[in-house]
Order: sequence, then structure tokens, then C-alpha cells
Amino acid sequence: MAVKSIEELFVHELSDIYSAEKQLTKALPKLARASSSPELAQAFESHLEETNGQVERIDKIVELLDLRLKRIKCAAMEGLVEEGKEVIEEVEKGPLRDAALIGGAQKVEHYEIASYGTLAALAKQLGYEDAIPLIMDTLKEEKGADEKLTRLAEQGGNQRAAQQRKSA
Repeated sequence: MAVKSIEELFVHELSDIYSAEKQLTKALPKLARASSSPELAQAFESHLEETNGQVERIDKIVELLDLRLKRIKCAAMEGLVEEGKEVIEEVEKGPLRDAALIGGAQKVEHYEIASYGTLAALAKQLGYEDAIPLIMDTLKEEKGADEKLTRLAEQGGNQRAAQQRKSA
């Protein structure tokens, strides 16, 4: 990564999160199918719709700013997706897997929150006024998804996993 300017850093970060979102569009349906909780499966399915919209927003930013994204693969998201695959393979379907999937999904959301926060700060510094609201809309959605996952965990997901342990 030979980044030599703040503009190049913005393009690199935007390219990275674009790759991350694309990887996520492939992973979310698998997470939904792996969930035993209908509420968790629905959360993954509704976040897939949001993620598709977030990809469209990145496309709009690229168009507005007349940028060219770099063809890179987000290594961080690749690792997080791989962790999710391991959970699906190694943890029996049920409340314990759901708790692990929630935790993994929150790692993803926190990565995305950090990425969009960085992009918002860079866009502000660069004077990319048209891009800032689009980035902030996505940042708000990512924070909302994280809050939804926290509620699912607190409203019984983790408790059901703990009860499963006691009865095993």
C-alpha cells in the first residue's frame, strides 16, 4: 500500500470497506441459516438489505467524487468471516452457536463503525461535503445494527446459551 496523500488514503479506506461490505453480502445469508433463533436470523437478513444499500452508497460516493476504487481484498473482514465459518463448523446449532454468532457479528459491526468513522473524518478534512451525509447514514446504520445485536444478546440469547450449559 503506497499511499502518499490524504486523498489516496481516503480512496484506500473506501476501497477496503467496499471489499468488506461485498464479503459481508455473501456471509450474512450463511449466518442467517446457521442461526437457531428466528429473531437472530431476521436480524442477519435485514442487515443484508442494509448492507446492499451501503454498497450502493459507496458507489454513489465514487460517482460523486469521480474516484476509482482499488481492487483490494479487506483482510480484516476476510478474517472475521472466517471466524464465523469456524463457529458454524465447530459449535452445534442452538443457543450457544447463536451467542457466538452475535459476538462475531458485533466484531464485524465494530470494524465497520471504525472504518466509516475514519472515512467521515477524512471526508471532512478533504472537504468532500457531498460524501459526508452518505458516510454518516451508513455509520448510523452500523451503530444501529450493533445495538440490535446487543439487545438480542441481552434479551435472552446469552441466557439461553448459559441454560444450555447447565442442562448439558
